[in-house]
Formats: sequence, structure tokens, C-alpha cells
Amino acid sequence: MKPGGFAGWGNRPDASSSTHQPPSMEKPRIRVLLLCGGQSTEHEISLESCRSVAAAVDRERFQPFVVGITREGVWQYYGDEDFADEVDDPTKIHLRPDAPLCYPGRSAQGAVLYVEGMDAAIPFDVAFPVLHGIHGEDGTVQGLFDMFGVPYVGCDYASSANCMDKDITKILLNSAGFRTAYALVLRRGESLTEDYVEERLGMPLFVKPARTGSSVGISKVKTAADLSAALKEAFRYDDKVLLEECIAGREIECGVLEMPDQTLFVAHPGEVVPHDEFYSYAAKYLNEDGATVKVEADLDEEESEEVKRLAAKAFHVLGCKGMARIDFFLSAQGDWVLNEVNTIPGFTSISLYPQMMKNSGIPYAELITNLIENALTRHQNASVLLK
Repeated sequence: MKPGGFAGWGNRPDASSSTHQPPSMEKPRIRVLLLCGGQSTEHEISLESCRSVAAAVDRERFQPFVVGITREGVWQYYGDEDFADEVDDPTKIHLRPDAPLCYPGRSAQGAVLYVEGMDAAIPFDVAFPVLHGIHGEDGTVQGLFDMFGVPYVGCDYASSANCMDKDITKILLNSAGFRTAYALVLRRGESLTEDYVEERLGMPLFVKPARTGSSVGISKVKTAADLSAALKEAFRYDDKVLLEECIAGREIECGVLEMPDQTLFVAHPGEVVPHDEFYSYAAKYLNEDGATVKVEADLDEEESEEVKRLAAKAFHVLGCKGMARIDFFLSAQGDWVLNEVNTIPGFTSISLYPQMMKNSGIPYAELITNLIENALTRHQNASVLLK
């Protein structure tokens, strides 16, 4: 068995057996729209991720150009140039303001980008959303690209929406036999007594907005007296909130990649060891000592194969496409509890998803190429089915 793969789910092919040949100089490059920024609380992380993706794109095969979405939802065109300022500070990185406005559309020849001040529209062959959170990871932009008839990297609109909503994700996974943390769902305007919550979930527990990523708005509640403040914080980000039992266990993460031939590759699992109460936004992105991230988790072969199998099954159950990072807890009793599914995981050079892929034999640049080729193949296959 090759490193990183496992029987039945598609091992990584040897380079010598690859069907992809170097393109001739005459062949036009594939035009890739990299979309970043956005209106979510994860705006800065998106910019960091996109900088890494843009730097890794194989420019012999692909012609990338960046479109940044401001916090106000304005699309700006940057071409294949620097698009962010104050890049050394993750709290201050931002889109360069001196860029022309743009918007996507569809012409008789296919998807195009209309740019302020340019006489001709810019065609593109595939979109690569490097967006986290709402209006990026929740199916909205995926539906937009479907309307334009253009291939795009990653999950489709339905699986993106289902995975973004932690409540819906649990329902789908539970129906397929997965164990997830037990949770109560609370919508804005509803209330539960502290005694009822503690009776059903115990203490400590977690309060989470249903549809945010990167641990935004999440609180660990240790006493009933802290519940009100945690709910207030969570409702700042969503009108649906989960109150979830605390699972004691190791945090194991699996990177799943759908190859261009649509077989699945699951990397060696990684592990996150939080130094704080939990793996918070600050621990992930701001505090260098917030957690220890292990690119390869210390698991025996049986444990590793089992969590890979579960990750691949969850990928299929949720209808995921292209990629996902699927996070589990491994309890002291040896049970696997699925925590969440990230359809556009962090893509900085030090993010765990690309690091796990690299550790399993797929370097960053090759990962980007595989994702783009997968999007093109899926779109081509879908087009054939519609004929």
C-alpha cells in the first residue's frame, strides 16, 4: 500500500504512470479565476490562503488572475499581481484598495469577467473559490458559478450548504450511522432553562453558531452562569445556535482529495493538541503557542485505516466534491466522533490540510493542479450527462 492511500479508496498514482503529459508551448493556458476575501469573519484568512494558492499555481499550464471581494461585497480585479497589503500581519492584511471594480457574467463563448475600464471582457475556464465562511463556503458562490456554466474547484452548492450548517451536517451523518456530539438547537427568540441544558448536556459544554468556521463565535461553557454570555456571543454571528456536549478526546483531522479521475485519496491523519481550552480562532491564527499541530498523528495502523475509511464515507454521505478536511475526536474508549466537515479548509502554506497532503506524497503545487483538473473533469462529465 502506498503512503497516504488505503485499499478501496484510490491510492495516489505513481508519477511514471500519470496520463498527464507536459503541455506543448502552443497549447493555450487554462484561465483560472482565484476568488478571495469575502464578507465573512474569515476574510483575512481567505486572503492568506489565496496568496499561497496564487504563488503555487503552475503557470506553464494555468493563467491565474485574482478577484478580491471586499467586506462590503464589492468585487475587485487584480490580475496576476499582488492583491493584498500588510501581508506580514494576519490581523491587518487587507485587499489593496486601488483596483478596478468587476463582476462575472456569461457570454456566448462562456464565463467572462467584466472589468471597469477594460473594453473587452476577460474569459475564464475555471473558478477557484478560496473563500471561507458565509457567501463563499456555504453554496452561494458555487450556485453562481453553476448559473454561469463554469467549472469550479471544490464542493457543489448543495454539499457546501449542508456542510456549512452544523445542525444539518449532524442530521445527515447521524442518519448514516456516524456518531456526532449530541446537541440542542436554539433559534433566535427561543430559550431554554439552564437546568434543562445542564441536565441534557452536562458541563462543560460548547455553544456554537450553526454556520461559521474557524471557531468564530464559539465558547466553552463551564458553568450554567456562563451560558447567557456564550449564547449572546454566538447569536452575534448566526440566528441558529448549537449547544453541544463536550467530547473528551484527541482531535484528529483527515484531508480528503478527489483526484482528477474522481477516485478518493485520504492523507495520513494529522492531530491538533490545543494549549488553550479548545482550538479557538486565536489559537488557530493569532497565538503561535495556541496549539501543537502534528502533521502526522500518532495512531496505530488499525486506527489510521479506520478514520480514513470513516472520512471517505462521510465525504460520500454528504455529497462532497473536490476536497474536504474532516475532523474527528478519538475518545479515551477508542470511539470515533465526527466533529465537523470543512469544504474549503485553510490553504496557507502552513495550514494542516496541504501539510497532510504533502506528508502523504502530494506537494502543494501538485495539490492545486489536482484540484483544478478535478473541477474540469467533473464539469465535463456533468455536461455529457446533460446531453
